[in-house]
Amino acid sequence: MEKRCEYWLPKKKRFCANFPFNDSPFCGNHSIRSNGKWIPCSIDPSHCVLEENMEGHLKRCPLLKQTQTLSLQPYYQKGINQGTDSEDQDVQFTSEMKRNWVYNLSAPLFYDLLSKIRSLHASICKDMQFSYKIPNACDIWIKRQNDRKIPYQEKHVRQQASILGNLEDFGALSSSDQAFSEEQCDRSTLHCYEDDVSAVVEFGAGRGYLTQILADCYGIEKVVLVERKAYKLKADRSLRQIENLALERLRIDIEDLNLNAVESLKGIPYLAIGKHLCGPATDLTLRCCLSEHCDQDNGKEPGVRPHLRSIAVATCCHHLCQWKHYTSKQYLKNLGITKEDFHAITWFTSWAVDADHGSDVSDDGSLPSPIPPHPPSGNEECGGDARGVEGITRNMKAMDRAALGFMCKDIIDMGRLMWIKECGLEAKLVKYVPSDISPENRLLVAKAGTTTIST
Repeated sequence: MEKRCEYWLPKKKRFCANFPFNDSPFCGNHSIRSNGKWIPCSIDPSHCVLEENMEGHLKRCPLLKQTQTLSLQPYYQKGINQGTDSEDQDVQFTSEMKRNWVYNLSAPLFYDLLSKIRSLHASICKDMQFSYKIPNACDIWIKRQNDRKIPYQEKHVRQQASILGNLEDFGALSSSDQAFSEEQCDRSTLHCYEDDVSAVVEFGAGRGYLTQILADCYGIEKVVLVERKAYKLKADRSLRQIENLALERLRIDIEDLNLNAVESLKGIPYLAIGKHLCGPATDLTLRCCLSEHCDQDNGKEPGVRPHLRSIAVATCCHHLCQWKHYTSKQYLKNLGITKEDFHAITWFTSWAVDADHGSDVSDDGSLPSPIPPHPPSGNEECGGDARGVEGITRNMKAMDRAALGFMCKDIIDMGRLMWIKECGLEAKLVKYVPSDISPENRLLVAKAGTTTIST
């Protein structure tokens, strides 16, 4: 029997099944690490290599071939959608950096920031509506009548269905029973025309289940899935079984995607969708899709490019947002929000989802007890052993923290909404599912002019 690694795996209650490394009783994964300096791989920072071995590793890194292949693609353009920040071009503000900036504020400045957030939210986010729409077209999924062997989780299906329902309600998507027949179609309208192709681009597609429901319930002809990671249990196999549906998966970071150079989309009207695009991925997606509008505004030649007809993006993980990537920096600056304020606001957003608030935060737009606008009297700003702002935040009620987190999420998304409108689209920001289904329940929906994609 061949010798195996002698490392015991307590969770699996067995020894490692890999072969030992050289003369060691352990495999390469479980050998005692050298005391040399370990540094992140420059091709794939998710793993580390001994500095002395880096030169040799770069020639055989598993992602080397994929990176080389991607760099040759016409739609790959490094950093095309990343945005700019003239002060800190390459600085990524971590949660620790954001937290330290907040904790270093004086108590009066901290309360002034809270007061600014409350006032700003009251003035620009007062019209946000609760819009939970489950369209009849999605009945086969809601009632579990689909016979495809793909995972089913009701909370995700309801989120996906409501995204499509809001698109339909907004007039950006038509189900087959609503679409005009060829005989009824008035060619003077924009509802149906000869060159209309129902193309869908899903950003941050993951396994592609949002597109799967769209394909099953509405019918589409062309699908492009954009995702930088590899996934198991993808919907791709099921999608390829749908007759007359062309599927293409692009393994690329949205930051580097030039959508205008995707050959299969040139000259085609498309619908852009994304469910829970984490942090800056929402900003990257908006910039990727709306570049044609921005280019036209700047007087550039549009060339042959895809035509955005409508977009629906469910936002998520606002604590990861970066000032560099954010689309609406000027809008916030005009409202008195600095870059430092923005990073503090993004840090506060994590408080919205750090507990189960489904039964405490209503979906009609109201929030729990108000955040105190002024510092308490005396020495009450010191909490226990922690002093200053750190003590204040630790002593805040859980629902006050949650309220502040949701306010900050709304402000960030409202800025994105304003940027979309500046690009000439009709748009709205809604809460598309109840918070007990998901507290990450903000949806940006937009459409270009009065165009409807008929499916």
